[in-house]
Amino acid sequence: MAHCIDFLSKISRLKTLDSDPMNTRMNRCLTTLDLTMLGIGGMVGAGLYVLTGTVAKDMAGPAVTISFLIAGFASLLAALCYAEFGARVPMTGSAYLYTYITMGEMWAFLIGWNIILEYFVGGASVARAWSGYFDELLGFRIRNFTYEHITGGPWEHPPLAEYPDVFSVILIFAVTLFVALGANFSSKFNSIFASLNLCVVVFVICAGLNFADIGNWKTDGGFAPYGFAGIMSGAATCFFAFIGFDVIATSGEEAKTPAKSIPIAICASLAVAAVAYVGVSITLTLMVPYYEIQPEAALPAAFHRHGLAWAEYIVGIGALCGITTALLSNMFSLPRIIFAMASDGLLFPIFAKIHPRTQVPVVATLIFGILTAILALIFDLEALVEFLSIGTLLAYTIVAASVLVLRYQPPKDGGIGGGPTNDDHREAESDIEEKRKEKMPLKQENHSSEINPQDFGTLKAGFECLNFLRNFQPGTVPAFSVLIMSIFMLALAAVICFGVNSLLAAEAWAIFCVVLFSLIVILSFLMICIHYQNNIILTFKVPFVPFVPALSIFCNSILMMKLSYLTWIRFVVWVTLGMLLYFTYGIRHSKEARRWEADKAPEIRYFIMPQESLCTIQGSVELQQPNSATPLADDASSDTSDTRTLLGNAK
Repeated sequence: MAHCIDFLSKISRLKTLDSDPMNTRMNRCLTTLDLTMLGIGGMVGAGLYVLTGTVAKDMAGPAVTISFLIAGFASLLAALCYAEFGARVPMTGSAYLYTYITMGEMWAFLIGWNIILEYFVGGASVARAWSGYFDELLGFRIRNFTYEHITGGPWEHPPLAEYPDVFSVILIFAVTLFVALGANFSSKFNSIFASLNLCVVVFVICAGLNFADIGNWKTDGGFAPYGFAGIMSGAATCFFAFIGFDVIATSGEEAKTPAKSIPIAICASLAVAAVAYVGVSITLTLMVPYYEIQPEAALPAAFHRHGLAWAEYIVGIGALCGITTALLSNMFSLPRIIFAMASDGLLFPIFAKIHPRTQVPVVATLIFGILTAILALIFDLEALVEFLSIGTLLAYTIVAASVLVLRYQPPKDGGIGGGPTNDDHREAESDIEEKRKEKMPLKQENHSSEINPQDFGTLKAGFECLNFLRNFQPGTVPAFSVLIMSIFMLALAAVICFGVNSLLAAEAWAIFCVVLFSLIVILSFLMICIHYQNNIILTFKVPFVPFVPALSIFCNSILMMKLSYLTWIRFVVWVTLGMLLYFTYGIRHSKEARRWEADKAPEIRYFIMPQESLCTIQGSVELQQPNSATPLADDASSDTSDTRTLLGNAK
């Protein structure tokens, strides 16, 4: 039994942030505009030129506009959760870091492992899309040359591609080089291409509306020929057009003013992307009847239909610019996630090396750039594109749950993870006192500041009938309720998606499951609501907690149930590989493991020493502190910090 408890303690270790998160080895050079353009570049890409036509013709018809609005709303719920964490914890790692702070080490590794796959395979697939689109503009000369002089014809051995895509390899190497030159250079490169792409989007909307015919929304089934089911299926597909905003959270450690810039950039880039997708979808379906759209080249074909064949080249330039920024977004984020995990000891330490000149993880950038290029060279990635979505949805779900857990935790010493620090509370109380002196009315949200911070996560007054809940540690009941609510939301989504015919037929088992699961979800939600929430947050915070994060979890659950069973099988295989790596390497080399072991060995941390000797050792530690520019500075600095902690405890 003791071994089981010890094992559970290891895998649930929380990351402690015992230093100022604004201090970083990376270069804080990105402005709010830079972050916003990174988000736009990650979202307004190939999907705009390909996805719009596919969803309009095969899933939703002209109601593709509604599908994009629903998908944008679901993405907004997740984006708000990312914005709060990104403002409070301005460090590299995105969903991985947020999970590590609130959920524990194993869950964090699982999320980080899936994000790596998302960027890894996503970068390769985007590179092949760029190469294919460019080859199409050239009349497929690259493909034909490869067939004639290299392969002698198409390969017919799935999952290999039909031919080795050398051009995509060259493209990946070029983008990897730009990323390796530093965040400032990458952001400027991205801003140029994202701006060109937005100019093309404006051209498409303005020029296309000149040929608008409202009659195209009224013929052959009307505005929603596939009904509500088609709109929701389209929304599930369109959702993945908005998954690029997490690059902003990943860049938190390189933002100049992350507390302000990250929330603004996330919301602004998402708004621009939503306007672009909705505007283009309206334009396309008004220009051409949905059943005559050519999905593989929807916009060029629409302009060609109305006698503007030259517009094909303008659209082609926009598509290439959009795909380029999407590739840059993937290659920019991938090494930073790997760097964050390696810095925590969960991956090999070579990936945590920072180049002293460019201040980026160059080793991780180059190694995974090469691996991405190999993947793009020989594999057919169409079957893996859907696989990417499950990792993203899981990350969104965990981040939303983490916001709920964090909001109902009392402040803890040594980190942001348990809530705001004592300095935050003193600052908030100081602001309130100044307002009282000035006889200014207090905002409603500041009323919670009159509650003792240590009461966050405890039962609210007025619920004496549930006093037995006070026997638990503050925050325990809300955290357990979040877990139960998330599990049964997933179960409810499964019944709704897979048992829809049984529900329409009013079969007893389906109705019973829906009612039972709904009651459990509602009771868990109410259990969260009757506990004191921490509203003293000096940075951006998600509004309407716990409703918004809970709704985000449910939307993500519905979308996950829309994925095929093959996607779930691939997901299980990838997670299994990740867990093997974690239990053979990560769990033993984790930096939190060293802190955990130190806590278990009090004789190492607490000892008696004369005051004179203590002062001598403290002075020696200050003198021997290494220069941060040396290759071993990170480990040495960490050891010095640990020594100071030991000395402080001794004193």
